[in-house]
Amino acid sequence: MTEFEKMIRGESFNGIDTDLRLRREAARLACAKFNAHPSKGNLRHVTRLFAEFGSVVIEPGFQCDYGSQIHIGDKVYINFHCVFLDSAPIHIGNNVLIESSAHFYTVDHPREAEQRITGTCFAKPINIGNNVWIGGGAKILPRHHHTR
Repeated sequence: MTEFEKMIRGESFNGIDTDLRLRREAARLACAKFNAHPSKGNLRHVTRLFAEFGSVVIEPGFQCDYGSQIHIGDKVYINFHCVFLDSAPIHIGNNVLIESSAHFYTVDHPREAEQRITGTCFAKPINIGNNVWIGGGAKILPRHHHTR
């Protein structure tokens, strides 16, 4: 099983894997094309990465890790300089306003240095419902289920 397959299955994966690095590089190139010359035509470089999207406006400064795990509903506005680290799915509902510099972080790293050094990563999904407003500079993290 590839590291990408492990990642999209929600299993631990190696974030420094060559294939994953190349996928992130391709996503950054697509975002850079849009961010350098923001237009509806150049927005397609970004939206074609997405798993699905409805009517969405994205302002310049947008960054994502892969794009392939981003699901966006209808009437979504993503303001300037937002970051979507989509190692796990990010689902955005309908009628969502995301203010400037909001960051969505699905990926996390082990607390133990020995594991971190090897590139081990894990990710959990983020789900944003309908009619949500996310304020500027917000950091959105997955819901973690704690056991006692």
